[in-house]
Amino acid sequence: MISSPKQRPLKQVYSDYTPEDFKVWHTLYERQMELLKPLVCKEYLSAIDTIKFNANAIPDFKEIENILSSSTGWSLQTVPNISAQKEFFEFLSQKKFTATCWLRSMDQLDYLEEPDMFHDVFAHVPLLSNQQYCNFFKGISEIALEHLTNPEVIELLGRVYWFTIEFGLIREEGALKIYGAGVISSKGETINCLSDTTTKSDFNISKIFDTQYRTDILQDKYFVIDSFEQLYHSLDDIRSELKKRY
Repeated sequence: MISSPKQRPLKQVYSDYTPEDFKVWHTLYERQMELLKPLVCKEYLSAIDTIKFNANAIPDFKEIENILSSSTGWSLQTVPNISAQKEFFEFLSQKKFTATCWLRSMDQLDYLEEPDMFHDVFAHVPLLSNQQYCNFFKGISEIALEHLTNPEVIELLGRVYWFTIEFGLIREEGALKIYGAGVISSKGETINCLSDTTTKSDFNISKIFDTQYRTDILQDKYFVIDSFEQLYHSLDDIRSELKKRY
């Protein structure tokens, strides 16, 4: 089966997907989209249409790349599991997003220790058709490559990545909406993030640098941007704050 850890593929072979894989994709897609539609940002909903995702078909990486190449120039780099930091940032700087092409099993629908294709592709890939989002993504990778030998800086950049790309919220017509992939792919996080039990703070690089997080719990702190344009322009703030500290 394609999701077996011992058989995780180095490239997508569409004919290798099993009936269970299609069932997993369909189940997760239908469940999550029903939950997300009133809660996720309009840019993501628009991007889902642009990228032509649906519940009945596991996304074909070749078709995705054809769409992305004409919109933002990005592509996918298939990997069997999480990439090392240097490799990950190098690919991002080349406008290549690393993505797995294997899917969890039906008995893993609600919890998986490492990202599978549903997280990587359903949650991350649609917004790769948004230019401002991509500009930030590429920009933070370029800053990371400049500081790869400094683990303290990489840790701080990891916090920015965590509180934006993975768990970011955005204001939209006076309401808080979701854009972070770690929320988009998770039923539990989607319900949790906008609840009254969590803390939402205005987007601030200095404060993000000083905020730690845990990967093994539902998040309790979120940072809110006003637009993807603001996210892109924060690259200057990141560089300035790093100069102050290092």
